[in-house]
Amino acid sequence: MKKIHNSIIVVFFLAALFACTDELSNPPIGLLTAEQVVSDPTVTTIESSVKSSYEPLKNTLNGIIDGWRWDLGTIFRNDIVLQDIASNDMNKKWNPDGDQPWMDKIADFSFTAENPAFNGIWVYDYEGISRVNLALSFLTNDELIQKTGLSQERRNQLLAETYFLRAYYYFDLVNNFGDVPLVFKTPASFEEAQAASVRSTADEVKAQINTDLSASIAAVTSGKYPDGSEPWRVSKGAILALQAKVALFNKDWSTVLSIISELDGLGYYSLNANYFDSFDAAKEFTEDEVIFVYDHRSGETPRVGNGLGAPTDWGFFAPTDDFLAAFEANDPRLLYTIDVPNKRSNKILGSTTDYKGNDDGPGNKVYIRYADVLLWKAEALIETEDLSGAITIINQIRARARTSPTADGSAIPPETLADRPGSSDKSQVMDWLMSERRVELGFESQRFNDLKRWGTAKSVLTGLGRNFQDHNYLFPIPQRDIDKSGGTITQNPGY
Repeated sequence: MKKIHNSIIVVFFLAALFACTDELSNPPIGLLTAEQVVSDPTVTTIESSVKSSYEPLKNTLNGIIDGWRWDLGTIFRNDIVLQDIASNDMNKKWNPDGDQPWMDKIADFSFTAENPAFNGIWVYDYEGISRVNLALSFLTNDELIQKTGLSQERRNQLLAETYFLRAYYYFDLVNNFGDVPLVFKTPASFEEAQAASVRSTADEVKAQINTDLSASIAAVTSGKYPDGSEPWRVSKGAILALQAKVALFNKDWSTVLSIISELDGLGYYSLNANYFDSFDAAKEFTEDEVIFVYDHRSGETPRVGNGLGAPTDWGFFAPTDDFLAAFEANDPRLLYTIDVPNKRSNKILGSTTDYKGNDDGPGNKVYIRYADVLLWKAEALIETEDLSGAITIINQIRARARTSPTADGSAIPPETLADRPGSSDKSQVMDWLMSERRVELGFESQRFNDLKRWGTAKSVLTGLGRNFQDHNYLFPIPQRDIDKSGGTITQNPGY
């Protein structure tokens, strides 16, 4: 195996390969060198390489870069900015101010390619890909695996996890940026890095995503939790769900329905009786709805807690009036999502009472849950003209919401969230689906991608006074990386 520059098992691909930038001045804590893995391989070192591949999914403050770099957009993983703020569900703060004005520019679409939001998500996703590629280089090395004594069953599960994670990071990149570089190994030299700095087409990236997910599903261990002692690990359910989501974004409706049928056949997932159980830190991995999360935990070194509890206490993450108005009267989901009087983002915090101001909270980041999957199925049914089937699912989601106990203990009037009636109007049923997704999945970093894939982003956002233009269906490639590549990475049109 070739030596890795600085012997660090993790490097920030493209975000820092072309210069000795300050974000690489301090290596990540607790990571092993490639030389250690190769010269003295153990099961622990292989396991560590895979576990580190999850870390760019966390919302820990300074999760992968030390130094409090708001200017790089890397304080936390900023899906919340690029999805919830960009979609006009969320304001930067409860009280407008000049703090972090780059977030305001995302909200009103006055941003440029220098905006830290784009650098932040690019760095996090390519950091994840870099870690995955190194883990895969170990897991696919028969000689090294033989030295460790890692069982074939465990090796397969770890392969399933790493292929899934690479697919997930690329899925995020292609949705945000379109054409992006495809990288399958950590560059060992400046020349290799430069050669890799060419954007592959979105179709090529999507093909690779499907290839990785196929490899993942072929290797995964059976069971709702492949490892009961670490239930956060990628499962067969998570792989199938991501396959269905990829098909959804590709408008491959029959595949969406087929994969969700297979997912349902596992018998692992259903709607929780209480809407908030999916987010409640006290019920993690004991409920029935969550399919894939990042497992935040308090009190660990290095930290893996949910750092978003601190920004919520600094006044960040407030709802827009338009978002609040999207909820029907007495919908319990509103208070579980955002407690306006107390300025609490309950769903983000993982509690209706605790963790505000706690930068090391235990509330998990939920990436995929079964309610989301059901609404994908409803959408596919609409597109395949099964309107009654879609309405049944929409009403299932509404019924769970209205029968959930309220966060404040108040009684829910009997007319709350009445069932949608039968309809043969496809446009009407699609409107119901769109409305239900917004309130069911509010503040879960789904909304902007929904608006884009429905082709409604321009009409919705300009109707709300946002300066959304056609080219904003893709974000700009971070200017830092275009500059570092010497121009081999090109910019998206319009920026």
